[in-house]
Amino acid sequence: MAYNLKEAIQKPNRLASGHRMCAGCGAPVVVNAVLRGLKKEDHAVIGAATGCLEVSTFIYPYTAWRDSFIHNAFENAGATMSGVEACYKVMKKKGKIGEDEHFKFITFGGDGGTYDIGLQSLSGAMERGHDMVYVCYDNGAYMNTGIQRSSATPRFADTTTSPAGKVVPGKQQRRKDLTEVLANHHLPYVAQTAAVGNFKDITEKAEKAIYTEGACFLNVLAPCPRGWGYNSDDLMEINKLAVETCYWPLYEVIDGRYVVNYKPKEKLPVAEFLKMQKRFKHLFKPGNEWMIEELQKEVDERWNRLLELEKLTNTEA
Repeated sequence: MAYNLKEAIQKPNRLASGHRMCAGCGAPVVVNAVLRGLKKEDHAVIGAATGCLEVSTFIYPYTAWRDSFIHNAFENAGATMSGVEACYKVMKKKGKIGEDEHFKFITFGGDGGTYDIGLQSLSGAMERGHDMVYVCYDNGAYMNTGIQRSSATPRFADTTTSPAGKVVPGKQQRRKDLTEVLANHHLPYVAQTAAVGNFKDITEKAEKAIYTEGACFLNVLAPCPRGWGYNSDDLMEINKLAVETCYWPLYEVIDGRYVVNYKPKEKLPVAEFLKMQKRFKHLFKPGNEWMIEELQKEVDERWNRLLELEKLTNTEA
């Protein structure tokens, strides 16, 4: 179905207002955009690994979720939802759930609960092929517990456990490419997206993931104003620059076939993305130009590899 912005925004938010996420946080924007991929008549069971999203939207006895919600520990969000999905199939087969009742199973986890602590259970759930969607809202660090570095944190970023000092200028390792890790699980659908423009990319990909049979994965950029150090009203500009610099390419992998959904006409230098964030302010001090050059090199390498994968997987045999 072709994307219709008017129809999309008329759908009710399944994550209600009144939650306690920070102003300018990308996570609730991501959640509502993803859940707009659901058909109005369909029910959802939502899981969330421990993190900002969970602690700020489900403060017992209150909840911001309009669908059934399960709080999971950091490490078992994938395993929990795979069990719920398996139980649903059995109950459906036994006639305990009506034929006209349709449930979809969606799990949200931050990069700490997805890239790191929850990777094992995520990998298992995906490999087993459960009919579910796992959505990583990637804010690039353990934001809920004090902005500690994760394997999603970009190189040279200043965090509380990789502080930028005179000897060690922030995190020293490249960030993990989790989208590629999941693509190599041979899933029917994997995509990387962000809340940009009229939300067409994220909403269409969410719908594809939700209604593709089998295990599907979405990796979504979710900037954090506290951890990244940007003004709350700059959220959408940060998302846009991440895409326009190719720091965060928009692409999907459909049964192993790569499709790059957006190719900037004039790819911006990654410095445009970095300079809006206080976590990278040390990169712009005299003598530190080499760090920006290293990050640009990394972005270019990843982007060129992605274009090559698109070419290779779409070539007729």
